[in-house]
Amino acid sequence: MAHFVIMGVGRVGITLAHALEDSGHTVAVIDQDDRAFRKLRPSFSGKKVTGHGFDREVLQRAGIADAYAFAAVSSGDNSNIIAARVARETFKVKHVVARIYDPTRAEFYQRMGIPTVASVRWSADQVLRRILPEHAITGDFREASGRLQLGELPLDDAWSGLHLDRIEEAAGVRVAFVTRFGEGILPASDTSYQQGDIVHAMMRVEDVERVARVLSRPPSDEVMEAVALAATPGTRGRD
Repeated sequence: MAHFVIMGVGRVGITLAHALEDSGHTVAVIDQDDRAFRKLRPSFSGKKVTGHGFDREVLQRAGIADAYAFAAVSSGDNSNIIAARVARETFKVKHVVARIYDPTRAEFYQRMGIPTVASVRWSADQVLRRILPEHAITGDFREASGRLQLGELPLDDAWSGLHLDRIEEAAGVRVAFVTRFGEGILPASDTSYQQGDIVHAMMRVEDVERVARVLSRPPSDEVMEAVALAATPGTRGRD
């Protein structure tokens, strides 16, 4: 069980709060208008905090110090970004995502290392994928036989800097394409994973849970040893 803090009690925020609570997690919601809390279901047992989500005191009242993840999904781009940066930079929350309506600004903040999703592509499911790395991989496509699935990989930040072929070997997947700064790219053998990348890969449907489990954690010692060996002069292997 983990603790989650959600800023913005609109449609997406409410959906997130209910989904996380149903999964057994504790949830705190923040909104500057306490009337927004009336939209939550009567059985919601999470903490309700009135105030600005970028205010440190408000965040502390919501339990940000113990939060596994923070989602800023209010209707204001500036508020969401400021709150996301405070959560990440001040309180060191590892999993942070911000809702951005302006695609251009979303790309800019993505470059700063803050996962964002422009409103046109926004859904509660996409938020869950970003704040719950171990969340089941949702398929973007499944081939005719139903055996293979194209899905977005839930990569831990510790994979940053490693070549995609190492990720393929560790998880038993085949990377199809990468979305970087809002644009799709076809990776080469030496393309490295960068924080903020969205990596899409083909995998066997039966392996989906295992893939999510492997990649939502830092690389194993075996993976890092293989990387070190490949970097050693005189050894063979793709770097």
